[in-house]
Order: sequence, then C-alpha cells, then structure tokens
Amino acid sequence: MTRRKLLSPEERQALLGIPDDEASPIRHYTLSPQDRLQAEVRRRPQNQLGYAVQLCLMRYPGRILGVDESPPAAMVAYVAEQLEVDPDAFALYSRRYNTRFDHSRRLAHYLGVRTATREDRRAALVAAINVAMGTDQGLPIATAVVNAFRERGALLLPDGALEKIGIAGRAIARQRAEAALLEGLSPERLDSLDALLTIDPAIQQTRLSWLRTAPDAPGADNLIGLMDRLAFIRSMAVDPQLRERIHPERWTQIVREGDAAPAWLVADFNAYRRRATIVAQLITLGERLTDEAVTMFNKLIGRLFARANTRRKQRYADTRQDTTKALRLFRDTLRALVVANDTGRNAIDVLDDEIGWRRLLQAQPEIEAMVQDADPDPLLLAAERYGPVRKYAARF
Repeated sequence: MTRRKLLSPEERQALLGIPDDEASPIRHYTLSPQDRLQAEVRRRPQNQLGYAVQLCLMRYPGRILGVDESPPAAMVAYVAEQLEVDPDAFALYSRRYNTRFDHSRRLAHYLGVRTATREDRRAALVAAINVAMGTDQGLPIATAVVNAFRERGALLLPDGALEKIGIAGRAIARQRAEAALLEGLSPERLDSLDALLTIDPAIQQTRLSWLRTAPDAPGADNLIGLMDRLAFIRSMAVDPQLRERIHPERWTQIVREGDAAPAWLVADFNAYRRRATIVAQLITLGERLTDEAVTMFNKLIGRLFARANTRRKQRYADTRQDTTKALRLFRDTLRALVVANDTGRNAIDVLDDEIGWRRLLQAQPEIEAMVQDADPDPLLLAAERYGPVRKYAARF
C-alpha cells in the first residue's frame, strides 16, 4: 500500500522547490558584488557558474545541489547572465562531483550554514509536533520543519527525510492528544469503552452503532428512543470537559475521523486511538442527541396544538348547520319584537304567534351549548390527547 504523503506535489514545489517563475529568481538569486567575487575567482566558466548556482541554492531554499540535479533553466540562465558566462557551461560542472562537494563545503563557511545535526533534527521534530497539535494538514507541519532548520542555520535535509520528520511529528501529536483525552480514566472505564464495539445480544448490534442510528422522525416512540440513548451515554460518565484538554482543531479532526469510520473499523484502531475516538463520539453524540431530543419534543408539542386547532376548526364546520338554524331563529325573534313594538301588542304574545314560545324554550339549551363551545381553549383540546404525551413527558 502506498504510504500517505505529507505534501502534495504542488505544496512540495512551493515549499522546497526551486522557483522558476519570472519574479522569484530576481528576489532569491540576485548576486551581490561579494557573491560574484566569490564565483569569479574560480578558474573555469563552468566552475564559476556552478559555484554561483550552489551559492543560490544554499541560500534559498537552503540546501546543497543534489546528485545529478539540474536546476530550472531559467534560474541557471539568470545566474549565468550576472556572471557573463554561457548557461550551457553548467552541464560540464554537474559531472564533477568532487568539485561540487568542495564548493559546497566552502560555501557553507561563506554563508554561515552547516550540515544538520541530530539536535537540529530533534528541534525540527518538536516544531512539527507543536504545529500538528492543532492540525493534520501537511503544509503547515512541513513549513514548521523547514523553518526550524533555517532558524538554526542548518542546511535542509533531502525532501524524503524532511517528510519523515513531519509525518513522525504528526503521529506523535495525535498520540499525545489521544493520551490526553484518556488520562485519568480507570482500567474499568477503558474496558467499558471497548465494550461499545462488541455485539450486544439485546439489540443485535454494537452499542456504538446503536447510538449513531438514532431515529429522527418526530414521534413519541422515537423520542423515547432518543432519551434511551442519552441515558446510556450519561451512564458512561464521560466528562464533556475532556475536549478542553486538546487543541480545538485536533478535537475536530478526531471527531471527523470517528464520524467517517464505521464501528468495525474503529475496532481495528490501536488502543489509544480507538478509545479516544469513542470518547469523542460519546461527547459529540451526547450533545447532538440532546439537541435532537429537544427539537423533536418541540415538534411533537407543536403538532399537538396544531391538531387541536384543526379539531376546533372542524367543530366549527360540524356545527355550521346548527349555527345557521340558531341565527335564523334569532332573526325571526328580532322581527317579532319589531312588530310588537310597532303595533303596541304584548311582545310575548307576538313571539308566541310568530315563532312559538315552546320553540324558543326548546332552542335554549342548544344555544347555550353553542355559546359555551364558541371559543374552546386550545390547551383543553390538546389535553384530550394527553395519552401519547404522558409516554414521554415525565422522562423528558
């Protein structure tokens, strides 16, 4: 299996490559009078050009010329132009290994740089670890490694060696973050974390998978399912403040990797990574399931009142015929009273003649019931469906 690279080809070129665009040679490879003097004292044109090219590379990006390496033609041409020599002379210089080695030794003294030592490697590793505590991205880590060598006046190692230091720093940073999350947990607690990855006969799946597959459709049973999962997470007694022990970006990375990994793959992680991933999953799942439970509860209560309003509207529709009948009776009563007033007759006699007193008395209970139910309280209508609510209200 191909080993994962720290840098992409584009990132590697930007950080460690020899720039070949139009502006960079001017910025990095313009020779000072003293630089030109150092080169011009060499006897042959190819040695002058090769010496100057090595000088430029040891200054930026900060390394010696590799075996059989041919720098970009634009860079060689720019240096040759300053020395007034033919750029093609560099081809003769590249064949003379001993000369190149002697020049690099002299140039190290001239530029005040040296070959990297074990202490330089260690400092670069520490720099990589410090940066990797907050990110898994290769470019910031590799940049920290390169800067560590430059700040100590050491020449850069070959690209492969630099990458190994960066990868090692990233791995150590991960291990330290994982250890920080697990620090202080008893062996029993660690075993309980591992148990989340074994099949539980009661649910026919691992507890981690069960926690991740919480129902999301609003419903009394689904809300109870969410609360069962929350109760289980809280029984694990994982302190959410454990996340404060590591860098936020490193925490996000652990959570992201855990979200993407199925339970069977998490089980294949090494012990520290496996348990740290489970801790992160428990904390984030606890937060997410709490939010989902509150949201589902709000939806259920909202649905309860929406249905109560629907029933109220339906009651209006169902009593429309009775309401029309009552209004007609009221209209006839008003007309009879107007007739009694205009003719001076007794109102009761007119009502009895026009409508019928018995009819009015019979309508009284129906009208009083209609008035009583004219604007029912939605809370009372909602309470009619308290049965489903009582399944989860107390636990919530």
